[in-house]
Amino acid sequence: MRQRILYAEEIWKRQRLFPLFFVVVGTVLTATVFISGGGRFTGTSWIWPLYILSGVVYGGGLLYYRWRSQAEVTDAGLKISTLRSSHVIPYDTIRLVRVQPLARHFEDSRKKFVRPINRALLPRPALFVRLRADQGELSEIRRKLGGQLVADDTVALPLPDPDAMSWEVSSRMPERSGSNLGGQRRRKRTR
Repeated sequence: MRQRILYAEEIWKRQRLFPLFFVVVGTVLTATVFISGGGRFTGTSWIWPLYILSGVVYGGGLLYYRWRSQAEVTDAGLKISTLRSSHVIPYDTIRLVRVQPLARHFEDSRKKFVRPINRALLPRPALFVRLRADQGELSEIRRKLGGQLVADDTVALPLPDPDAMSWEVSSRMPERSGSNLGGQRRRKRTR
């Protein structure tokens, strides 16, 4: 199972018109300067084709970020990919998986600053993965995934369907013999 991380989707939704604007303005002004210059470029008219190039590069970067930011359930563990890196969290280091509103991840003001572009995601449900790892492993995960996804020992992922991802990850976690199964689900003692 693979799902996109919604931070990249939100950035794509809000900024997808900028590359189109650069390409359209660059094309119109390049054609205007070329025609008014008598069929050749003069002086500083080379700046307008750079608008086209910057629009294509910016749009390609947004699409690549959108394509690359995802969470995937694999046999080795939960693979989380960001723009520059990816990290696999083994199932035996996952302590708890739950679905909560993303705003819970940002409650403590010491944790991090919420980017204005991501404020729309705060009321949406997100997948919270609590880890059992030492400080060295947690700092490595925080370095690879970034401060927006990781706080303390918890990874918070805004996903389109966090419930399905939660069930998938929970079903692959190893059985915990000492865990509290509660009431009717408690295992029977052997005699």
